[in-house]
Formats: sequence, C-alpha cells, structure tokens
Amino acid sequence: MPRSHDINRRHFLKITGSGLAAAALISVPTTSYAAQDPVYTSFLSSVAINGYDPVAYFKAGTPVEGSKDHKAEWMGATWYFANKENLNAFIATPKAYAPQYGGYCAWAVAQGDIASTDPNAWKIVDNKLYLNYSADIQNRWERDISGNIKKGDRNWPKVLND
Repeated sequence: MPRSHDINRRHFLKITGSGLAAAALISVPTTSYAAQDPVYTSFLSSVAINGYDPVAYFKAGTPVEGSKDHKAEWMGATWYFANKENLNAFIATPKAYAPQYGGYCAWAVAQGDIASTDPNAWKIVDNKLYLNYSADIQNRWERDISGNIKKGDRNWPKVLND
C-alpha cells in the first residue's frame, strides 16, 4: 500500500447521543501513516482507550467506562463517553482530552516503540493525559516523567512508521 502524506486531509467527527445525531467537520492537519493508526485501538476494533471516557480522567479524576449511547468518531477511532456533558466537552476541544501519543503507551513511545495501554495506568501531567501499558510500566515511566515526555515528544509520531 503506498504511503499517503495528505497534510490537508479532513477528519469528520460524528456525534451521537440520546437519540440525537449530528455531524461536525473538524479540519486537522495530519499525516497518514501506513504502518500504524494514529490512535491506538485494540486488534479488530476501532474503539479508543478500550471504551473508557477520556474526559472523565480530567473531570472525575479516575478512569470511567464510556457508553455506546455517547460516542464520537475522531482521528479514525470511536471514542465513548460516560455522559452527554463529557461528549460535548470532547467535541468542543478533542485535543484537550485525547491521550498523548494517540493513546499508545507513553513509556514505549519514549523508548522509540509503540505498545498497547491499560486505561487504569494513567497520569495527567501539565493538563495532558498519558497512558501506559501496565502499572509496572507506569512506575518506570514515572521515575523520570519530564525526561520521558521529552523523549516521547521527539519520537512521536515517527514511531508509527518504525
């Protein structure tokens, strides 16, 4: 499959909740990657963060499972939310709530690799959500949070092509 680097590609955000369906267009400059999707989803799934609500990490301070009744499509993945309020918050500013590195393991990205994540291995740093593979990996990542974030930022998104 040829690589596409379409910097002007548009992503659609489909909104559903409480029987209401609407569509909003979000223009996000991105690069398409042939190797991995920009948002981590489980094998044969398009659901981000294993169905957990990204907004709840910020508002409830804990992982909360989302509902199929409140979902949005963004960056090629389906995002679930615990309630309409969280759905609307995400729709207004998805980048403020979406996990860093597309929801891939922050430790792995810092090491120049990618890995799945556990929604219960998380931390908010400077108003950004970071997920990790497991509690053990989270502990490793937390030994040098700022250094690992700097390395992760340098490695992202090129690790998707490695």
